[in-house]
Amino acid sequence: MAHVDPSAKIGENVKIHPFAYIDANVEIGDGCEILPYASIMAGTRMGKNNRVFQGAVIGAEPQDFRWNGEPTFCYIGDDNTIREHVIINRGIAPEGGTRIGSGCFIMAETHIGHDSHIVGKSVLGNGVTIAGGAVVDECSILSSNVILHENCRVGRWVLVKGGCRIGSNVPPYIILAHNPATYYGINSVVMRKKGFSEAEIDDAAKAYRHIYQCQTSVFNALKRIEADIDDNEIRRNIIDFIRDNRLRIVATNADLD
Repeated sequence: MAHVDPSAKIGENVKIHPFAYIDANVEIGDGCEILPYASIMAGTRMGKNNRVFQGAVIGAEPQDFRWNGEPTFCYIGDDNTIREHVIINRGIAPEGGTRIGSGCFIMAETHIGHDSHIVGKSVLGNGVTIAGGAVVDECSILSSNVILHENCRVGRWVLVKGGCRIGSNVPPYIILAHNPATYYGINSVVMRKKGFSEAEIDDAAKAYRHIYQCQTSVFNALKRIEADIDDNEIRRNIIDFIRDNRLRIVATNADLD
């Protein structure tokens, strides 16, 4: 009682429940499960061992006036859980596309806009809203009802507390809370559980003291970090993220310019 277009490419051991909808120009990898009333729309390229729950729509048409009806794509990796009524829009141009990595847990009623990139191993809480062109780096958590604005970037190992509205870039390893969004410390509990050393956590904390607690510009804070902390992966990830985003990070004066 499901609808599966004859042109869809379905892998081995895929379970498609009654009333699911599989469109034309769809590829679903081995071991996936598509539950009742889920829709996998044209342009979706899905990897292996994903579970898509009731009412979810994967590869929905982009909600953007720049899209003129041309074929575009939504790429889903492996081992993702996509819960009830999640909507993931495909891209607005044939190149690029919306990309969900592997190992993500995307909770109910989350909406991921066109051309966004969820790198992988992240958790998106209930009702998270991600606008077009946004990036969420690996191993980050966006709690329920977080709003991430268009083209904003969230670094790796970030925790954003529920209900935050994010209109700028969130650097790696921090906790963000409140509205307006405010630096709330280092994501030390999660980092410690996942094997980061105390020295690495201390380096991250020291770096963000320069950025958020020393009453100086982001430019000067980076100079202080380079002078105060030995070169290592933590320092490089923080500095590279901030410089790649032209010093514009959330909860600083640069964010308000």
